[in-house]
Amino acid sequence: MTETTQRRDTAGGKRDQAPPEARGKTEIADAVVAKIAGMAAREVPEIHHLGGGMTRALGAVRQRVPGGGSGVTQGVKVEVGERQAAVDLDVVVEYGAAIADTAADVRTSVVNAVERMTGLEVVEVNISVDDVHLPDEPDEETGQEERRVA
Repeated sequence: MTETTQRRDTAGGKRDQAPPEARGKTEIADAVVAKIAGMAAREVPEIHHLGGGMTRALGAVRQRVPGGGSGVTQGVKVEVGERQAAVDLDVVVEYGAAIADTAADVRTSVVNAVERMTGLEVVEVNISVDDVHLPDEPDEETGQEERRVA
């Protein structure tokens, strides 16, 4: 028994109890961490998409199927332990972005979001840049050119 759950040998016979927030166990599913990481990575303006070409194509089909999912975790793989998490991301970067700076921004965003929301320590965020999106390329998900408002 731990100190906090052992009986006291006092006249009242009361038990020392852990504070309410320390009673019980919290488990966080990999899918939860993947969603948080995916949303945090997409918040970086220089990220066009997450996922490689084939992953994005399958994700677009999956989104059209009822119950197929939102695609937030597309291009995101995580490993979650009891206290730590590791994140792997496949990204497509906008043309003209400094890839090293963008990767640093993505790492910062992902680490901050996952650690703040889950309490897990993020030990690494590995980023694979699969493609560069050119301004005149059609958007693969819609088949139309993407128009960004400046």
